Amino acid sequence: MKIAAFRPRLRHLRWLLALVALLLLGPLGVLASGKLDLQTPWHSRQQGSTQQAPSALVERDAVVQVYGARIVRWRGAFGIHPWIAVKRAGADRYTTYHIMGWRARYGGDALVSNEVDAPDIEWYGAYPQLLVDHRGPAAEAMIDRIEAAVARYPWGNEYRLWPGPNSNTFVAWIAREVPELRLDLPPTAIGKDWLGPTTFFASAPSGTGWQFSVLGLAGATVARVEGVEFNLLGLGFGVDVDDVALRLPGFGRLPGPL
Repeated sequence: MKIAAFRPRLRHLRWLLALVALLLLGPLGVLASGKLDLQTPWHSRQQGSTQQAPSALVERDAVVQVYGARIVRWRGAFGIHPWIAVKRAGADRYTTYHIMGWRARYGGDALVSNEVDAPDIEWYGAYPQLLVDHRGPAAEAMIDRIEAAVARYPWGNEYRLWPGPNSNTFVAWIAREVPELRLDLPPTAIGKDWLGPTTFFASAPSGTGWQFSVLGLAGATVARVEGVEFNLLGLGFGVDVDDVALRLPGFGRLPGPL
């Protein structure tokens, strides 16, 4: 009787392992594509502007942008590193906000704020995707709320690459606090579903729906902007009905940039 009772559990475990193996085909496919630089040392990679952000000296209105770029080397097959850039009306430079994990590992504050001329630089050779672009009075109003949310971020001294909190957790948290951003983080933003150790329900990062998540390891998001996305061990997959696209681990959104 005991063996018979154990068999359904074993069958469920096999299905779970098969699903995880299937989801891992996405990151493996990205690695096989040859589009990731697996050889060049991180400190030797380009970090020039990609000309996606207007010059602060030319664009005098307020600007709010969010970028995401593949992580360095093999980890880029799985996820991205995002950052937020803001410029107030009349300002000559941008301010960027993001999380740097190595700072937390040495006991420092992982939350980094910098004033820069170009917020759209390559992330150690990886071309950044522009995820959000707001300008004018609406952007100016957002900046106050973004800065207040950055100051309230609860895990500034913590960092875990997987399942979170990490750089994607930070940007997703800001997006939930400032839903007018309408930020659609791709499934490659591993860590965006980490809601905290005791929180299991929250609004979707876009502010257009809801999500359920257990420590960023399993859950689901249903929202107008994101569509329907499931999360298993940080690997996101689903369908973006609004934009008629698949949401896949490794690849992100298809069709869309790699």
